[in-house]
Amino acid sequence: MTSSPFQPTRRSLVKMMAGMPLLPLGSALASAGLLSACGDDDDTPSAKLTGVSFSAMAAPSLANAAAMATTTVGSTLVASFDNQSTQSFTLGYQPFFITGTAVPDGAGGTLVAGGYYDIDNQPIVDSSVPGSERQFFSDCPDGTSLLTVSGASVAGVKGNTVFAVVQFEYATRNQALASMYGLLPSPIAVLTLDQDKDTGKLSLVKYHNVDTSGVKGLWITCGASLSPWGTHLSSEEYEPDAFDQGALGQSLSVLHGYSQNVFGDTTTANPYDYGHLPEVTVKADGTGTIQKHYCLGRISHELIQVMPDNRTALMGDDATNGALFMFVADKEKDLSAGTLYVAKYTSELNATASASISWIKLGAATSAEVKALVDGGIVATDIMDSLTTDPADSSYTQVVLNKKTLWVRVKAGQEKAAAFLETHRYAALKGGSMAFTKMEGTTVNIQDKKAYSAISAIKDSMVTGKTGFVAAHNVVFPAAINSGGVLEHTLAAGQKDSEGNAINSDWVPASSQFILLGEDLATADALGNLANADKIGNPDNLKYSEAMRTLFIGEDSGMHVNNFLWAYNVDTKALSRVLSCPSGAESTGLQAVDEINGWTYVMSNFQHPGDWETPLHDIVKPTLDPLVRANYDDRFGAAVGYVTATSTQIKLEA
Repeated sequence: MTSSPFQPTRRSLVKMMAGMPLLPLGSALASAGLLSACGDDDDTPSAKLTGVSFSAMAAPSLANAAAMATTTVGSTLVASFDNQSTQSFTLGYQPFFITGTAVPDGAGGTLVAGGYYDIDNQPIVDSSVPGSERQFFSDCPDGTSLLTVSGASVAGVKGNTVFAVVQFEYATRNQALASMYGLLPSPIAVLTLDQDKDTGKLSLVKYHNVDTSGVKGLWITCGASLSPWGTHLSSEEYEPDAFDQGALGQSLSVLHGYSQNVFGDTTTANPYDYGHLPEVTVKADGTGTIQKHYCLGRISHELIQVMPDNRTALMGDDATNGALFMFVADKEKDLSAGTLYVAKYTSELNATASASISWIKLGAATSAEVKALVDGGIVATDIMDSLTTDPADSSYTQVVLNKKTLWVRVKAGQEKAAAFLETHRYAALKGGSMAFTKMEGTTVNIQDKKAYSAISAIKDSMVTGKTGFVAAHNVVFPAAINSGGVLEHTLAAGQKDSEGNAINSDWVPASSQFILLGEDLATADALGNLANADKIGNPDNLKYSEAMRTLFIGEDSGMHVNNFLWAYNVDTKALSRVLSCPSGAESTGLQAVDEINGWTYVMSNFQHPGDWETPLHDIVKPTLDPLVRANYDDRFGAAVGYVTATSTQIKLEA
């Protein structure tokens, strides 16, 4: 790791680290200049940070069933310095709340954490069990952004005012245990946190539910990222298929159920209002506003990553026969207008090869003009013809989406509508490499000019001969790796699109290669794991820390009995297990925060604890199910929180 010339004083270091209950890296780490704690309390620079590593915790086992039934952290962070000294910090986990519990609204009252609201901001009530009516709340917290706002002032904050935006993807069920997936409008909240100036500890002071009525509610919000200008970039994945052909994310029957819960009827919700990019702006008083950008493509938005130019955004596409998409905004710090591209691999991408990329321009638009088409009543058949049987007509193009073969053509003059409202169909028609199976989180390593994408599973559309595979896409695996991998993109300036036109960005992926792969097991191990528990399994959330030179990886695995949070050092290539989620839960809400007021945080949530799968959990379920139920409100609750250092590490050694 390269050290920065910035060197804080011992006095500032002691202030940062004394009494610390969380990651002890602070603003100095963000500048790669953390000091050792030895010597006099003067203003003389001391040793410089040369590297950060994480020890690997063991995967929990039934010998300690309690550890399998909750969030368990058994890792140590080690900071190394150029005087050969080290500092070690034992890590732990600190939740802000469990969903479904009462949280302060900042005005003397309480709200239900993760609670659902309709278009009139009235609680949506679960009345599935007569006599036990209660507000619906989510067991699936996901994307989280820790941030600050200039001039922030919220009653009850005694230290520094810090905010976190947290979104809730879905609810797995109602009280009668019927599935509620996609049927409720995703809540999104601003948390006001009191940051202790001496210890860095974060305490919840106020929970504000963001009013989403102006954007017609939010649809299945999954991963998220913090924009370089300090806003929360949300997501809407598995967009409703306006043709209802089973070729895209969700059927219209799911949308109709959503519409009933949001608007009070089954017909108001328009599929073209969902599958976009929402952006939340936090105000100084701890409230927030939201807008949707209709010009970043209507795809299965997992999360986007904006590059340091404040204009270029890479987008994961959590679909089968999905693709790598890119948006280049017309203006910095403004995603309301720009140009949309899809990647085409021009050489073969496989487990070992680096593949080159060409970019196909899909179109340029403003959010306002695309939204005007939707508000004007445009419907799918106004935009394209999409058939499920071969019309024997050369004006149609055969494409494969979600493992289904379609024949599509754009109607005259509807290219812009096709690009931004039927993005998957149009990108396939234009020749994009619609090859990936569940491309999820995307993040950036600025120093090395690399980006990373999680490919949750390498199967189906990525494997020769399997359903959904198209050889022309140039993503070719001879056999499935169901536990997935991490794809690295090399970013470059001076790139041109497939028509030879210059792309106005210095942060364009020019090639991709896999840097991490999971390992499927031929036979389940003694716990039931279907993938090697000492390697990644179904990576989902990805976030990179510039200061720590570390790629954090959260799992959404149907192959590990417990899902894990990993730290991968891009220099040493060391992969370390940092955290284990409750069994049956998914690791979500990941964010690597290099510095806020001198403190470093790794945000981490989990979803749906005790979501038992067969045969994966058959061995552990009898033991763990009662423990998980006791810990998390009969499996209805889930945690929002962060990785911290334990209280035993609060003082420095002289």
